[in-house]
Amino acid sequence: QVQLVESGGGLVQTGGSLRLSCAASGGTFRSYAMGWFRQAPGKEREFVAVISWSTAYADSVKGRFTISRDNAKNTVYLQMNRLKPEDTAVYYCAADRGFDLSTTQARYDYWGQGTQVTVSS
Repeated sequence: QVQLVESGGGLVQTGGSLRLSCAASGGTFRSYAMGWFRQAPGKEREFVAVISWSTAYADSVKGRFTISRDNAKNTVYLQMNRLKPEDTAVYYCAADRGFDLSTTQARYDYWGQGTQVTVSS
C-alpha cells in the first residue's frame, strides 16, 4: 500500500508562487507515474500535471506550473508560478502503477488527502 502526503499549500496573492510537495511511502516510487489534480469549490476534480518518462500539463497551467520528482527522496513537486484566483482549489497528488502520462483520474491507484491552495485577488 502506498501512502501519499501533500504539503506546501497556503494563501498567496495573485501573481505569487507556491511549491507543493508530495511524499510517498510504502511502494516503489520510481516505478510510478505521479500526477497532480485539483478540485475547486463546486467543481469536478481535474487534471493538472503528470510526470513519468516525460511530463504533461493541463492547458490552463502550461507555462506557469512545473512538475518534477526526486526519486531519491520519494517526492514529487509542483512549482506553481504566476498564480491566479482560478487556481484556488484543493490539490491532490496521485500515483499510477502504469507509468503512463495519464490525465484520467480512474487510471490512478493511490491518492493523497489534498492540500488547500488559495489565491487572493
